[in-house]
Amino acid sequence: MNISTEQSKIDRENFAAVELLNEGGRSPVLLICEHASNFIPEQFGTLGLSDEIQRSHIAWDPGALEVTEQLSKLLDAQAIVGKISRLVYDCNRPPEALDAVPSRSEIFDVPGNKAISPEQYQQRVDVSFVPFSEMVERTLRWSRAQRVIVTIHSFTPVYCGQSRETEIGILHDSDSRLADAMLDLAPHHANLKIERNKPYGPEDGVTYTLKKHGMENGLLNVMIEVRNDLIATTDQQQEIAQVLFEMISNSLGVLGVLSSGEGN
Repeated sequence: MNISTEQSKIDRENFAAVELLNEGGRSPVLLICEHASNFIPEQFGTLGLSDEIQRSHIAWDPGALEVTEQLSKLLDAQAIVGKISRLVYDCNRPPEALDAVPSRSEIFDVPGNKAISPEQYQQRVDVSFVPFSEMVERTLRWSRAQRVIVTIHSFTPVYCGQSRETEIGILHDSDSRLADAMLDLAPHHANLKIERNKPYGPEDGVTYTLKKHGMENGLLNVMIEVRNDLIATTDQQQEIAQVLFEMISNSLGVLGVLSSGEGN
């Protein structure tokens, strides 16, 4: 075994489930990207999936990490990113959710997630969900004053054979304060189709992080979904991050929350 292969093996055996970016960020915004990675730890094999499927959108949110990184710089915000595929465990779902470990995603079966035992399920929770949730809670405890939760996701342009016209979705649960303010700014970006609770909404079970870490703590919160064909290149990622930076910063100004960042 050559050195690079051996090092790769070591890295994969000592993986981290979550990472905090820009730890010294001064913004009240805490960015969260639950589906930043398609990495499957060796102990779970391939989940019975081909390399192509493991690279597809069902395993992660392509482009979301890069947009989060750009936003973290623009806002000078801390960012928490998941480093394990959502097919191992979806950190935007609580352990009691039926789809936290999906046996089928869109049109694809996930053989390695079928008929797993309660002990195997708990292992997924312990490996992925627990450290991710603890990182969010610990980061919020450091400074909860004026904290704002913003989660970043991407979605596929075609889902189950149906094309999606939405380009950016601004999602919320029963607390719509930040979403409302951002949507009020949507006309300023007329070249983009920006819509409320599209392509998903609370009824799809996608607002767990907003509710658990935002609403339960009385914090402003919003979930942003970007169609992944709009963030496939570095230039696109920077462009969309700039749009989101302006919408978030201006909205927080309207809501009386000061934000940090190069543009303020």
